[in-house]
Amino acid sequence: MKINLSINKVLLPMKAHYFLFNAGTGCIVPFMSVLARQLGFSSVTVGIIYTISPFASMVSKPTMGAFSDRFHCKKIVFLAGILLTALAVFLLNFAPSVPTSHKMRFSCNDMSSTMDTCVDNFTITDDCAVESITTETGNITVNCQMTCQMDSSAWRTVCNAWNMAQYCNTNSSTLSFTATTPANSARMINECLRFNIGSINLDGNTFTPLCPAGGQIESSCDIECDAPALNELVANPLIADDEVYGHSAFWVVMLLYVLIWIFQAVAVTNSDAICFHLLEKAPHKYGYQRLWGAVGWGIFTFCCGYIIDFHSQGKSQKDYTPAIYLGMGMLILNFIVAFFIKYDEPTHKPNIFRDVGRLLTNVRFLVYIVWSIFVGICVAMVWNFLYWVVEDIAAEAGCDSTTWIKTLEGLMQVMQCLAGELPFFFLSGWILKYVGHVNCMTLVTFVLGIRFMLYSIIKNPWLFLPVEMLNGITFGLFYSTLASYASLVAPPGAETTCQGIAGAVFEGVGVSLGSLMGGYLIEIYGGSMTFRILSIAAFVFSVLHALVQFILQKCSPNNAPNSDKNLSE
Repeated sequence: MKINLSINKVLLPMKAHYFLFNAGTGCIVPFMSVLARQLGFSSVTVGIIYTISPFASMVSKPTMGAFSDRFHCKKIVFLAGILLTALAVFLLNFAPSVPTSHKMRFSCNDMSSTMDTCVDNFTITDDCAVESITTETGNITVNCQMTCQMDSSAWRTVCNAWNMAQYCNTNSSTLSFTATTPANSARMINECLRFNIGSINLDGNTFTPLCPAGGQIESSCDIECDAPALNELVANPLIADDEVYGHSAFWVVMLLYVLIWIFQAVAVTNSDAICFHLLEKAPHKYGYQRLWGAVGWGIFTFCCGYIIDFHSQGKSQKDYTPAIYLGMGMLILNFIVAFFIKYDEPTHKPNIFRDVGRLLTNVRFLVYIVWSIFVGICVAMVWNFLYWVVEDIAAEAGCDSTTWIKTLEGLMQVMQCLAGELPFFFLSGWILKYVGHVNCMTLVTFVLGIRFMLYSIIKNPWLFLPVEMLNGITFGLFYSTLASYASLVAPPGAETTCQGIAGAVFEGVGVSLGSLMGGYLIEIYGGSMTFRILSIAAFVFSVLHALVQFILQKCSPNNAPNSDKNLSE
């Protein structure tokens, strides 16, 4: 194998584009799924968001591709896609969360007063937060503003035992006061987290609240504490899953995610078409350009994961703000660099519908479409739900594993991109030339089966790191095959349209369908079992694909697009 290491100055800005664009999107896109989870959306709801977003991408890719081909404005549309992606990423700062209520039970007797989480069938789901509150808060005093439901018996206790005459004849249904509790008094009792209340402040009077026999108070209270971790622990969504689609938070978040998908799709479709135009008669060298995207994605996803963890220390939730700003800055820099890419629009005027219509009647091309959809289903699970599984396994492994979970997720991207995609993008031209596109398609689906089976049996979150090297085949080699095939079979002048179709069936159909299926499967079976189910499906598909291609080769050895001599290999 002979590799030319000389620098092509015409392609240098293209390499810089792939690096900067993927660096910018890598700062936030890999974390968007778990960001939605943090905002209060369930796996089913996130699955629906990631069903609609790729579908919008499916529509935009061929539409904008045909527009760019028809009006010869690839570079203008390309630059607009980069700039609009930066804007959409910035707007994630303002993504709203699902409304929540913070409730605890207030109990008062002649011995003490307490507040606990045993209210309205609430169940604590974050054991690590409990551990943090009960073991790491030290002698911190927490002040909580409480608004409690009151009945006539409770009002008599306030009037008589607490000596609050102004409440003896009140008709109000609630009482508001500030409760002070030592954080280190927290104890788990019968699956409830209970705090001893040292004092309360009511109408400017501070005292220890005691309730004599016959005058006990037990009330459900809305609560807001000056300890964010405690507020997050008792947060309970006010909107059920089947009602969230009628709330503005869902529509705002979905709109932001859809816009990011659309603008990325526009930029990627046109950039790939421009790249193949600059490569002229050497489309197999596409991987040499695209590998710089893997470098940018891997490095900056890790950096942003670390930044998110570092900036979130002492906070109840992960703070994505610095990653969003860094990503936006890299995209703006990408816009400036991409402006200097030298690209001359072709003068050929294609009959796009006729040319593409003929391509869609080719049986081998239709098999390629089905393969793209299936891989898209699998990739959707990696993109949208892998981090869910990693975080769940980390929580099971111990609370120490969750402290730097974003750093681990960033390291996973490093392994995916630098140890996986980078070498395979670099070698993709040689692999496609000597192995053939068809054999690469079968290999990709088979390795997806191996990768997903490993996901399903991992119990230590750090063991995900070596598995991510398989991303070199399941995405690096896959994407090179996907893009180069579309470029090779595209009729003259319809290159961007064919790139749009290839991207549309992969993301708009495959990723969209995979997101919907994944959301429901995880809800029913959990993350690990869902990956095991898809692993078996990938093994079966790889065998069927190889069998179909063998039959096609035997029955019609000459029924392959003339522009790619390797398709029948």
